[in-house]
Amino acid sequence: MEPTENPLHEHYSFTADPGQEPLRVDKFLMNRIEKATRNKIQQAAKAGSIVVNSHAVKANYRVKGGDTVKVLFHHPPYEHLLVAENLPLNVVYEDDVLVVVNKPAGMVVHPGHGNYTGTLVNALMYHFQHLPANSNDRPGLVHRIDKDTSGLLVVAKTEEAMTHLAQQFFDKTSEREYLALVWGDVSQDKGSITGHIGRHPKNRLQMTVFPEGDQGKPAITHYQVLERLRYVSLIKCRLETGRTHQIRAHMKYLGHTLFNDARYGGDVMLKGTHFSKYKQFVDNCFKVLPRQALHARTLGFTHPKTEKKMFFEASLPEDMSAAIDKWRHYVKHKLS
Repeated sequence: MEPTENPLHEHYSFTADPGQEPLRVDKFLMNRIEKATRNKIQQAAKAGSIVVNSHAVKANYRVKGGDTVKVLFHHPPYEHLLVAENLPLNVVYEDDVLVVVNKPAGMVVHPGHGNYTGTLVNALMYHFQHLPANSNDRPGLVHRIDKDTSGLLVVAKTEEAMTHLAQQFFDKTSEREYLALVWGDVSQDKGSITGHIGRHPKNRLQMTVFPEGDQGKPAITHYQVLERLRYVSLIKCRLETGRTHQIRAHMKYLGHTLFNDARYGGDVMLKGTHFSKYKQFVDNCFKVLPRQALHARTLGFTHPKTEKKMFFEASLPEDMSAAIDKWRHYVKHKLS
C-alpha cells in the first residue's frame, strides 16, 4: 500500500480456522468484532478497508480456511494514543513500588479497539509518573479484569515490582477471589471446574471450555455457594489460573451463566416461571445491575520489596449489592 497523507492502520487481524466453511466476510467479522454492525462493516468494505490475504475485498467475499482478514482504519492503533487523562481513581493502597486500585464496572482497563480514552491506563498515566511497561507495553499493568467487572487490581510503579508481581501471577501464588451471582440453583455446595479455555470457534467474542484439553489453555476455578436465592445463586470463586473470561466461561460450562452477562447469554430469563410479575422483577434486576454480576472482591500477594504478605478486600459495589438484595426480598416474600 502506497503511503498517503492519511495512512490506513491495521486495527483487527484474524486468521480463519482451517475448517472454516465459506462465509461472507461481513458475517465473519460481525462474529469477531464487538459492537460491529453489518452496515458499518459493509461501509468499510466499500471504502477498501477490508483486506484478505493482502487484497481489498467486497462485503460478499467468502472467507475460507487459512484466510487472513484485516480491517484497516484511518484512526491509528491505540499504542500511539496513550495519553494521560485526569480521571478519578479509587486508590485502596499505595507505596513507593505499587498501587492497589478498586476499578468500577464500566471502565476499560487498557486502551484498545474502540476504547482509546477513558481507560484505567489513561488514569494511571496521569496520577503516577514513569510507570514501567509490561510485556504488552501497557504502563503499570500486572493483570486485568473485564470492563464490566468491578474490583481490585495491583499496579506496579517500578520495573522490579512489575517483574516480581508478574512472576507471582505466573506461578499462581497470588490470591484472587470473586463474588458472582449466577443463574440457577448450583447443585453442589462447593467444587472445582477444570477445563481448557480458548476462543469459541464460531463466536470469537466468547471464550469456551474444551473439556478434552485439545484446544485452549488449562484453567481451574474453585467455587463455593454462599447463598441460594431460588432461581439464582450467590457464589464465590477462587482463581487458580487467570484466563480471559475464565469465571464467565467456566460457569456457563457448568450450566450457571452469570446473571445479566450479555455476551454469554445471561441477559435473558434463564430460570424461573413465565408469570409476567416474575419477568418484570427480573427486568428490574437487570436495570439495577446493567452488567454481568461479577466483582473481584479480594487480592493477595507478596510485597515485592518487603516480602510481606499483603491482602486487600473491596466491598460489593452498589449495583450488585442492590440486585442481590432484590433477590433476597423476592425469596423472602415468596416463601413467607
